[in-house]
Amino acid sequence: MTPQADESSFSPAAATQTDQNRADSAAALAAANINPKSGLATDYLNHFNEAIMLLEMIPDMPDCVEDFLNWRPLTYREHFMASGFKAREQAIEAYENAPPDIRAEFDRLTITMTSILTAVASATKDVHRHETRAALATQAVGWIKPMVMRAGGIINGQGGETDIDYIMNH
Repeated sequence: MTPQADESSFSPAAATQTDQNRADSAAALAAANINPKSGLATDYLNHFNEAIMLLEMIPDMPDCVEDFLNWRPLTYREHFMASGFKAREQAIEAYENAPPDIRAEFDRLTITMTSILTAVASATKDVHRHETRAALATQAVGWIKPMVMRAGGIINGQGGETDIDYIMNH
């Protein structure tokens, strides 16, 4: 004997309720500064922007090298668990349930940024001339900044386009 579907689950009222639940969920995500379509929050990019800020200071303030060397990579989950973000559990859950293609692209990009920053930190430890450290810092900023912009585009549902490209093309 095959189980019969509950006819009430196919009713217009049930469909309307499901649509309302999705709308409420999307509104709750948006209110928490989490993009409802991507399931990602731009707050995570602050972690990379902090590293960029420290790197940008190195050419003019050599003592900032130590601050950059103290920066530690964090995963999306680790960032939110350590942050004061008020909807951190919601951000983690939305990330874990993000569309797989969006999450995979985002994760590849953040892993690349983390690898670059880790390699630059390692190289910075190995050299002691300020000019070399300043050049490393400047070059790293040139690599990471566009990646952060691209990550912001992924979060905001603009694929790999930067905000400027998105505006110009739409």
